[in-house]
This record gives sequence, C-alpha cells and structure tokens, in this order.
Amino acid sequence: MNLIVAVDNNWAIGNKNKLLNSIPEDMKFFRTTTTGKVVIMGRKTLESFPGGMPLKKRLNIVISRQKGYTVKDAIVVPDIESALEEVKKYPTEDVYVIGGESIYRQMLPYCDVAHVTKMNYAYEADTWFPNLDKDPEWEVVARSEERTYFDLEYEFDMYVRKTSYPAMKDYIRAHCMDE
Repeated sequence: MNLIVAVDNNWAIGNKNKLLNSIPEDMKFFRTTTTGKVVIMGRKTLESFPGGMPLKKRLNIVISRQKGYTVKDAIVVPDIESALEEVKKYPTEDVYVIGGESIYRQMLPYCDVAHVTKMNYAYEADTWFPNLDKDPEWEVVARSEERTYFDLEYEFDMYVRKTSYPAMKDYIRAHCMDE
C-alpha cells in the first residue's frame, strides 16, 4: 500500500483543515498518481475537498466514526480495520492513503511506499505527518531535482520501507519521479 503527502520542513501537512500550499506540479503529480486507483481518507479530508465531494476517477474509501455517515460515490467505513478489509479486493500497489493526520498515522504501518513532496519552508500548522527521515524503517530511494514555485523550493521524494525494498525494485523503477 502507498501513501502520498506534501510536507513542510517540520513535516507539517495542514492548518485549519486546509493544505499548507497548493503547488500546481504537486497537484498534477497527485492527480496522475492516484487517478484510476483506490484512495483512503478520513472524513475531514473529504470535507476539505471542493463541495466535500469524493475525488473523481478514483475509488474513494472514507473512514468516519460518525454513525449513519454516507457519501455519494464513496465507500464509508467506520474504522481502519474495515478500510484494510475493503482494500483487500484491490492490488496493494493501487491503494493510496491520502490523509489526514490521524489516518496517516494509523495506516503508516500498513504502507510500503511513501510519495512525499517536501516543501522547503516552515508553515503555521496544526497537523503533522510522522518524520520518515527519523524513522529507521524507511529510506529515500528516489529524489527529484529541486524545483521552484514562485519563491518556494520543493522536491519529490519516494520512501520505501526497508523490509519491503527487495520485493519492490521493479515498482520503484517504474514509479521514480525524476525521468
């Protein structure tokens, strides 16, 4: 299973249920990477999308503890265990965890690949992603050249869980960001 996230220098991911920044190339990377795939998110992440609607051209799985919560064109499950059961129907490489903080933290142990857009800036934030640079289970296997959006420098990094690396060499080769 994969996850995809944009972080700042402090591994912050959001503030007041909004992304820290909207970099067009990052948004395109997200769209290209997840279109036609399964995305797993929390209710608050879904509600932060335009109109609170699921992402188009993807199978959306929304985790919500709210009883009776339903969303048109999405599968709603009550917890992580139910989401994991639901995604067993799909190839693991086609499943992407897309947030928010609580969902990332709970799903991280089940993920083997992390696509991380790193923004070279420290934003005001209230939600964070675990710092994979300090986690000995993860290593960077691909890194793009530094890019710039106005005055913001950023890069695309691919992390792989070290125990998964040998089995994932073909996947990594096929999905490296710098081509």
